[in-house]
Amino acid sequence: MSLKAGLLRIAMPGLLRNTLLAALSLAAGGAAAQSPLFDYGGADRMQRIVAAAQKEGSLTIYTTFAETDQPALIKPFEAKYGVKVVVWRAGTAKVLQRTLAETAARKYDADVIHFGSPEMEALSREKVLQAVSSPVHRDLQPGSVPPHREWAATLLSVWVQAYNTRLIKKSELPRTYRDLLDPKWKGKLGIEAKNEDWFASVVDIMGGGEEGLKFFRDLVARNGLSVRTGHTLLNNMVIAGEVPLALDVYNYMPEQAKKRGAPIDWFALEPAVARSNAVGIARHAPHPGAALLFYEYMLGEEGQQKLVKMGYVPANLKAASPLRGVKILHTDPIRTLDDSEKWTKLFEDIVLKRAGN
Repeated sequence: MSLKAGLLRIAMPGLLRNTLLAALSLAAGGAAAQSPLFDYGGADRMQRIVAAAQKEGSLTIYTTFAETDQPALIKPFEAKYGVKVVVWRAGTAKVLQRTLAETAARKYDADVIHFGSPEMEALSREKVLQAVSSPVHRDLQPGSVPPHREWAATLLSVWVQAYNTRLIKKSELPRTYRDLLDPKWKGKLGIEAKNEDWFASVVDIMGGGEEGLKFFRDLVARNGLSVRTGHTLLNNMVIAGEVPLALDVYNYMPEQAKKRGAPIDWFALEPAVARSNAVGIARHAPHPGAALLFYEYMLGEEGQQKLVKMGYVPANLKAASPLRGVKILHTDPIRTLDDSEKWTKLFEDIVLKRAGN
């Protein structure tokens, strides 16, 4: 599938597509709001960025970031630097659609965009984002920064394995993905129904191509999988004992339930698979200095520790993490963007249609 077909399939209603695509080619040719700070590497780099940001005084971010979590991240930034942050929040499709529509209309309001990595890659290909050279990139998880440097991962949604502690002993847990083929797991495994990118990544881990797909065919044929729609539901099924071992729930879900006293715990088969959110600076940002300062803040230890306190897994390796020491594999945002239909069909044909509940 082409980029634009995949991009528009993700987020665009039909009547809007042709207008946007025609206009984007014109908009991409406009003069960008360039700043020498995007590539500057001198010892006084941060001092210059702060001075530029404070002169501009504000920035606007388009994001999917939870409204309840925004103050804990943004207020310390505003207090420290005296730079006002204006937030426009919506779901992924609406953030993508608005950003593209405004670029097409040459209406440049957004300074910073923060949402899923596949959608950030889509914006990069449509020439919406600005490349950044930053020392903080070196501190991020492998796979957090693409070669073009137009976005960087800020936080990770990591899939882990959750189990009912009344039904399964810790000493009995599988140590590798291949251990799941053991007959003792027959009728005990559960999986979420919409995790095609997790599925594609585990196929890679298990050898890729037909070898990786064979692993899932064998797993379904030998031990079966109970399919549940929704990570929260799957997590609750583990607590209830209906699914003794779930293969793909987000790490914070069983951890929160465990702290409440529920009979659940979690572990991570390595490499643990993670989907990332990312931050990028608009190529036509009206406040490029403030945008770059916020970019540095989100990726640096200060902003990353704020994310940790909210329960997120940070992309920065210097920040404390509930998954410190666990090897993590990022899902491929390019594959998610371009090959979603292919992997959705494979997931449905090999797992969902044959799993049995």
